[in-house]
Amino acid sequence: MKILNKLAIATIAGTIIAGSSLGSGQGIYASGKKDETKDSNQNSDVAYMGNTKNPKNVIFLVGDGMGPSYNAAYRYFADNPDTKEMDQTAFDKYLIGSQRTNPNDPKENVTDSAAGATAFSSGQKTYNGAIGVDANKNNVKTVLEQAKENGKSTGLVSTAEITDATPAAYASHVDDRDKKDEIAKQFYNDKINGKHKVDVLLGGGAEYFGKDNGNLKNKFKKDGYDVVTNKNELQNSKSKQILGLFADNDMPLEIDAPDKNPKLVDMTDSAVNKLKQNDKGFFLMVEGASIDKSGHPNDVTGVMSEMSGFEKSFEYAMNYAKENPDTLVVATADHSTGGMSIAKGKDYVWNPDAIHQMKHSGKYMTEEISKGKNVEKVIKDGYGFEVSQDQINKIKDEAKKLKDLKKDEKAYESQLQKVQDAVQKPINDESHTGWTTNGHTGEDVNTYAYGPGSDKFKGNIDNTDNAKNIFDFFQKDVK
Repeated sequence: MKILNKLAIATIAGTIIAGSSLGSGQGIYASGKKDETKDSNQNSDVAYMGNTKNPKNVIFLVGDGMGPSYNAAYRYFADNPDTKEMDQTAFDKYLIGSQRTNPNDPKENVTDSAAGATAFSSGQKTYNGAIGVDANKNNVKTVLEQAKENGKSTGLVSTAEITDATPAAYASHVDDRDKKDEIAKQFYNDKINGKHKVDVLLGGGAEYFGKDNGNLKNKFKKDGYDVVTNKNELQNSKSKQILGLFADNDMPLEIDAPDKNPKLVDMTDSAVNKLKQNDKGFFLMVEGASIDKSGHPNDVTGVMSEMSGFEKSFEYAMNYAKENPDTLVVATADHSTGGMSIAKGKDYVWNPDAIHQMKHSGKYMTEEISKGKNVEKVIKDGYGFEVSQDQINKIKDEAKKLKDLKKDEKAYESQLQKVQDAVQKPINDESHTGWTTNGHTGEDVNTYAYGPGSDKFKGNIDNTDNAKNIFDFFQKDVK
């Protein structure tokens, strides 16, 4: 199997630029979970756990939409075809359990990212769409806020808009996730002990920090934050506080992104190197948001690209924890997305080789076509194998219907998805990837952890236990 550069599985050392200087409601504190084992890891390759039972630093990684089928499919995708045995991914070594994801919603029993992230951040179940508020719309205290009260440094990193549901739930409180202007304002206006709540903010969403929302980026800059917009500026940043806005909205998928864009691992590296300068420790949330954003439109190429990017950040965090034994790393998902199946139809085959051949995601090709670009050229440039003329004609038919609609028409988004379905049919067919929905699914998701306190995340836990455990750690903080 030939692995093309854009989707290659790179080593962590090759991903990070060498020589980089980058350096209120009531909370819940008792998890009620017992320490069932002294060994905080099941993998014998891990040499040591550190010198403390209570972590000073916490890195919490969220693979948005990363259900168990994604983790299994990625194992196939990342496997070395030249060896007989299937290789483990970086995740597999640290699997310690699973999590229940259901929300507290009167109408829906499958969570969205807002309710899931609020459970992660506060330890309380809430309704879909809620950001940092409980089911009665009362503010709930978050682990990031507790960290800041303890004098720690704090950071939020995401490949989505930094005002999107998952990062927002750690540092803002609104009754509807769509209130992104208000979320951005709270990022700036809300302070703890007279200091800004979040020291490192890296992701997309520049739209919410510009002139149409009070020029928040200029206010952050005036307060001493470096404000950066590309990888070079990120790497040259000297301030301990930073606002990085790398796209107006969501950041491009890694397979499609221009070289000027930082990857998720670059942002993780920058965040850690800034936050670690605080001798009281830090809390950092890192979100691989576009795993989910590729799952919704059933874009298997995008999913595997983003899983690869998330794995590199996960591996970076684990390596940091091994070198800094006072650091806990936890990684999980808020839910699964799309109902992806490894194989479809009657053949017992899933073919990741076809995905490795792809040059662009389905999302990228669909966007190019929606701009009026030549369909045949877009498909030829995006696919690594030949697409039949019959299928190209079907894409043209759907594109023509889209062209007849205006973007503000209700039917536009539905037709755009039909274009993307047509664009992606060849890769879904060639790879034998199945899908059941364009929404979320409710199965339990995997938990991965390493470091002091990681035993608290073992077994089948509730998503609220993440915050409850972290609150426990911060209540017992080393002074």
